[in-house]
Amino acid sequence: MLKENLDHVEEEIRKACERSGRSREEVTLIAVSKTKPVSMLEEAYGLGVRVFGENKVQELVEKYDALPEDIEWHMIGHLQRNKIKYIIGKAALIHSVDSLRLAEAIDKEAAKQNTAARILIEVNVAREESKFGLMPEAVPEFVDKVSEFAHLKVEGLMTIAPFVENPEENRPIFAYLRKLSVDIAKKNAHNTNMSVLSMGMTNDYQVAVEEGATMVRVGTGIFGERSYAQTNAR
Repeated sequence: MLKENLDHVEEEIRKACERSGRSREEVTLIAVSKTKPVSMLEEAYGLGVRVFGENKVQELVEKYDALPEDIEWHMIGHLQRNKIKYIIGKAALIHSVDSLRLAEAIDKEAAKQNTAARILIEVNVAREESKFGLMPEAVPEFVDKVSEFAHLKVEGLMTIAPFVENPEENRPIFAYLRKLSVDIAKKNAHNTNMSVLSMGMTNDYQVAVEEGATMVRVGTGIFGERSYAQTNAR
C-alpha cells in the first residue's frame, strides 16, 4: 500500500509541476509521519523517502534516535517554548514560528548550541480562529524584528489552508502566500530569504504546487489514515 500511495503522490506532484511549467526538483515532498510507527517509516525509507515531518517534539526526537542519520526532519506542528531545546540540532527546519516570544526562545537556544536555527514563519492566511499563525498584515513587521536575531535564519513562509472538499477553493490562499513571500523578498532583510513556501497537504497539494509551493506536507496520502487515539495519548 505504501509504495502505491507514494508512487501516486509523486506522479501527482510531477503532473502539477508540468502544468505550471516547473521542474519536479523544485518541490520537496515531506512525508508527514505523525502517529505512525517506526516500522512504517523504515518502509518509507526503503522506498527512498528521506524527508519526514512530525507535529510533536517527543515523536520527532524518538524517531530521530531510532532511524538513519541521513533523514531530514521537519518540525511542522505548533511548538511550545519549553520543548525547543530538544529539537535544535535535530530539526532541519521549523515550519511553525508564529510569535516573537517563540522566535526569541529559538534564537537563545540555538545560541547555546552554537548554531543557527532555520525557520519558516507561519501565516494564517485564511484567518481561521482554530489555527495558529500570524495574520498576513503582521508578517512584514515580524520579519523585520526576527531578522535581527543572530541565531535564526528565516527561509520562507508556511500556511495551513482550510480543509475543503474542492481543493480549488484554496488556490487564492496559496497564491496570496506566494505574493507575500515575493513582497518580503524584495526588502532583502538580514538573515532572511524567501526560498521556501511550505503549503499544501494531502487534500490540496496539487493546487499548492501549481501556485508555487516548494514544500508539500503529505501524511494521509502516503501513510493512510491516522490513529488519533494514539495522538491524544501523547
